[in-house]
Amino acid sequence: MGARRATLLGAGAALAGAALWWRKNPSACPYSQRFWVEAPHPFITRERLRSILEPVPGERMLEVGPGTGYYTLPVAGWLEPGGRLDALDVQQEMLDHTLRRASEAGMENIEPALADARSMPYADDSFDAAYLITVLGEIPDQDAALRELRRVVKPDGRIVVGELFGDPHMVTLRSLRSRAAVVGLSVERVLGGRLWHYTRLRRS
Repeated sequence: MGARRATLLGAGAALAGAALWWRKNPSACPYSQRFWVEAPHPFITRERLRSILEPVPGERMLEVGPGTGYYTLPVAGWLEPGGRLDALDVQQEMLDHTLRRASEAGMENIEPALADARSMPYADDSFDAAYLITVLGEIPDQDAALRELRRVVKPDGRIVVGELFGDPHMVTLRSLRSRAAVVGLSVERVLGGRLWHYTRLRRS
């Protein structure tokens, strides 16, 4: 029993150490570990995203860090007919995976972009809305990413950030409010609280 307990304690310490390292060294979830982004997303559900994002058919939206398309395909569907979803990621494998799923579903309104969220390849005021779910904390310079989102989303557009407790890169609501204010964004609406939140931002 003592050996088993020691093994469990050792494993727990290793996981805690890995989480701490990952939090101090933000980076995107590698494609080889995509099971993390494909697992069910408690609390930060697709329907709650729809409620706070308020997509309208015909709009052009941006998703930063689509992973393997957990939110991408539903959102692209909500924008039909006539709408488009741009998906930006730093990993070509993630984009390829998402596009394969979209092709299998017969969807053609997703436009991929291999790029860094700190320097987006879009003109000013390009999008009606943008969203990123459990992604902001993975970006080494969160302020730069928020500044870019403010630039590429229209003045009256929406920016939705989703976060979940347990993610080593979770950005708390308090931290997000502070960072948003620095770059000229303000919190308009919040779903959730300490353990999870969907937060909608607009230009101040």
